[in-house]
Amino acid sequence: MILHFTTADWLVLFTHFLSLSLLAIGGAITTAPDMHHYLVLEKSWLTEGQFTSSIALAQAAPGPNLLFIAVLGWNVGLNAGGGIAAGMQAWLPALAGVVIAMVGILLPSTTLTFAAARWGHNNRERRIVRAFKQGMSPIVIALLVATGWILASSQGSGGIHETGWLWLITFATIVLMRTTSIHMMWLLVAGAVIGATIHSAA
Repeated sequence: MILHFTTADWLVLFTHFLSLSLLAIGGAITTAPDMHHYLVLEKSWLTEGQFTSSIALAQAAPGPNLLFIAVLGWNVGLNAGGGIAAGMQAWLPALAGVVIAMVGILLPSTTLTFAAARWGHNNRERRIVRAFKQGMSPIVIALLVATGWILASSQGSGGIHETGWLWLITFATIVLMRTTSIHMMWLLVAGAVIGATIHSAA
């Protein structure tokens, strides 16, 4: 995929991540459905495969789950620089994509989080603070479910048969995490092996 980016496109990318930063309740991963709609469906700056693999790669790698933003920015910049076929000349736009995406997603939320955390800590016994924390819990859960739905639905073309297996694996993983002491890394490995087996058999 080759894109022809202008300065205005970079600015639009930055302001979009800037706005999403203030909506990232429960972490940046909860904004993945909106990112998918904007980057893949609306702007066509990424393919379905690039979007899904960006999140999967970042989640499997060690480090904070925010890394998927950097990988998305890298892929947008890489496409803007002519794609993988362009070689090293595409690296500069790819690095620009990383910086723009990361600064955009981090700047507002970090500033707001720092200020709100200090205020919340100083006023943690107030009823309004306790009510806010309790009220945000179902919103965070709903956003995480929406993210899972986007990732599962964009995998392959196996219809309900394939996505049904994905949801079954997800549910089984949740149960195992809640009821056993199995490390999450082993569950990720098992999910990857089962998913690859189902995908290759489809």
